[in-house]
Amino acid sequence: MAGVFKAYDIRGTYPDQIDETLARKIGYAIATFLKAKTLVVGWDMRVSGPDIAGAAMEGVVRAGTDVLNIGLASTPMAYFGIGSLKVDGGFIVTASHNPAKYTGFKICREDAIPLSGETGILDIENIVHGLPDDISIPAAGGSGQVTEVDIRKDYLEHVLSFAGDIQDLRPLKVVIDTANGMAGYMLPDFLARLPLEVTRLYFDLDGSFPNHEADPLKEKNLRDVMARVKDTGADLGVAFDGDADRCMFVDETGKPVSADMITALIAPEVLKKYPGAAVVYDLRSSRVVADTIEKAGGRAVRERVGHSFIKATMRREKGKFGGELSGHFYFADNYHSDSGVIAMLMVLKVLSERGKTLSDLVGPLATTMRSGEINFRVESTEAKIQELAGVFSDADIDYKDGISIHYPGWWCNVRASNTEPLLRLNLEADDPDQFEGAMKKIMTRLGDPV
Repeated sequence: MAGVFKAYDIRGTYPDQIDETLARKIGYAIATFLKAKTLVVGWDMRVSGPDIAGAAMEGVVRAGTDVLNIGLASTPMAYFGIGSLKVDGGFIVTASHNPAKYTGFKICREDAIPLSGETGILDIENIVHGLPDDISIPAAGGSGQVTEVDIRKDYLEHVLSFAGDIQDLRPLKVVIDTANGMAGYMLPDFLARLPLEVTRLYFDLDGSFPNHEADPLKEKNLRDVMARVKDTGADLGVAFDGDADRCMFVDETGKPVSADMITALIAPEVLKKYPGAAVVYDLRSSRVVADTIEKAGGRAVRERVGHSFIKATMRREKGKFGGELSGHFYFADNYHSDSGVIAMLMVLKVLSERGKTLSDLVGPLATTMRSGEINFRVESTEAKIQELAGVFSDADIDYKDGISIHYPGWWCNVRASNTEPLLRLNLEADDPDQFEGAMKKIMTRLGDPV
């Protein structure tokens, strides 16, 4: 059990860290913490998914809470179920992009508001620690009921609404890699309604991920979609992660497009519908993102990394869209939740309206030098951050997430990993000379990358 209750979810290997007994306790604890009358439950394509979800539902009903079982589902579909069915919360059994041996839980309260370590996951852990292996039904209550609910049709119509008039979409050629994950289960229904010529890669569900990891943030996992885009002369490529809440894009030349450039591409489209609205972006993103939002008449709101923080800030600031460098894209009209499929539809809409290639649209935005995320192993993340604060004391510094160091010609963010003694660096500079000089100064303090 140790270490599976994390900052944004519950996650561990099956069956040594998370097994059916623990899953039953987790289900009971979620229902108890939320004081829920009804929860939505679903699971992804992992081999352990049905057993872990089944055990978790047993725990929920033993707490006297009803379950609306939506079955096999992507994480965005579960969010939609929780929001649209007006229940007290819910969870999906998934380990997102992690390797096949992992399982886990993403948990929400009502209106698909996510639980984080600070807003419930640690409380759930404390409840779990106090439970016996054989959980009995409370004497004062009774067993909840499990009802199977099919929300796929409603979800399809909801997501397609983001494309506007489908007849206005150009018949683009698209290569889509679902990595044997949940996008391969969801997308065929959508694609049947869209005027696209699609090359499908790895649409078959397979929780062993036989072709490559379901993590599109790693460029090695984009190689197949990159190659196929070039071979077929496609207009773009899209790669999804395991539970389909994230996606990454490849332009018509086969080159990956950074997710913050996609945030900058989508934001003006959202602001057409909601003039002057806030758009939230994570602090690793290029300065271009804030500039683009403001030029489009929006209000750029910078936030720390993590879906629970982005979503909370969107709600607080009445933001209509949000984006993270990790490929999460958030939409207020989607219960402030992330969806890879909606992001794909928005990009297709922008390409159709502007009549340009993806590289032509992104090129004017991507004018700076950027490091990407680089990891460094250190003895103490906190001590190293304080050291950087001293070295760059003449800079504009903030500590929203790790340390962000701002100079007129360059900036960087250095933040600690949630799970390892690592610091993660993202650096951007206006020109090659400033980039080289800044990288040298930072790496002198952080050592060699890992």
